[in-house]
Amino acid sequence: MEEWQTDHKSYTEEELVEVAKRENNSRRTYLVVNRLQAKHVPVSPKKALQMFQCLADLLADEYKDEKLLLIGFAETATAVGAAVAARLEALYIQTTREQIDGVEYFYFCEQHSHAAEQKLVKDDLDRAVKLVKRIVFIEDEITTGKTIRNITELLRQAYPNQLRYSAASLLNGMNGTYQKDYETEEIRLHWLVKTCHDTYERRIRGCRQDGCYHECDLRRPSVLPEIFRFSGYRNARRITEGKLYADACRQMGREMLSILPFVSKEQVLVIGTEEFMYPALVLASMLEEEGCLVRCHATTRSPIAVSTESSYPLHERYELRSFYDDQRITYLYDLSAYEKVYVLTDAQGETLDGLYSLVNALTSAGNEKIYVIRWCQI
Repeated sequence: MEEWQTDHKSYTEEELVEVAKRENNSRRTYLVVNRLQAKHVPVSPKKALQMFQCLADLLADEYKDEKLLLIGFAETATAVGAAVAARLEALYIQTTREQIDGVEYFYFCEQHSHAAEQKLVKDDLDRAVKLVKRIVFIEDEITTGKTIRNITELLRQAYPNQLRYSAASLLNGMNGTYQKDYETEEIRLHWLVKTCHDTYERRIRGCRQDGCYHECDLRRPSVLPEIFRFSGYRNARRITEGKLYADACRQMGREMLSILPFVSKEQVLVIGTEEFMYPALVLASMLEEEGCLVRCHATTRSPIAVSTESSYPLHERYELRSFYDDQRITYLYDLSAYEKVYVLTDAQGETLDGLYSLVNALTSAGNEKIYVIRWCQI
């Protein structure tokens, strides 16, 4: 992963943080939107990966003598966790809300999330604890830390006195009480930027929710995109070596670039699906290396209000169906017209509602050349 190494950059809350209004969520009315994370806001992949590598740099010296297992939280921190695990050459697994047949899970809750139920494959953890001494939880943002404490409690019950625990995040908004709880629980904390949430609810309380809302369009598109399938799939919902996962993503990217035509200086959009963010960022970065003008973001389960206010982070919302479950509603924000769009997914089945709704959203925003890449078991 040497091509993504950069000089350490410091970030400020003002550079990274915007605040949006969650829709139909009484547990927390606001959502922190990271400008550079390539989830809700389309961004240059280089900027996202640079930020992730800065978080990895914080951990590299701290734990250079320890064998680590990193756990990235779905759906928003899966790419962060994968990038950090690749840099540290650590074992990696992400939590998931998808179903994997034939495995036993740890179940826990992320209370403030729109989709609160989380799972972690216990079978893989049983093997990993024989190889590592510390688990590092990777998050995009920690506010109360309750989610990590929930899973830590389960792991301590399952593996008493076998593991040490840390948590690393791009943003940390914990107050003194929550940080003291972590000290008491002996969970070490690391972060890129310290944030203060005191004003966040007030900032979105009076916002106009008058942005453009597009209903889900399930009609069969007049022109369907070409679909490509690539082998070499690694599922980060199962234990993997971080470097090998990153290598597999780049191999998939090389194979794709050898087949699909692209032109330097083209404006390109790369979209990941829900938890499947890191491979999309890898492909996007490779296109950027080839001279394309690239933006990357991902579909999400989170319903966020949009507004015409210029200071508000999100202005246009497209309702979709999931590639993983035709009955699940997902969203994509702030589409524009690009010369080419690449959609990456690891959904294993053919979900026509998911495909049709996304293609219709993209074409309504002025996109004509759309390619769908399925990285799956062939």
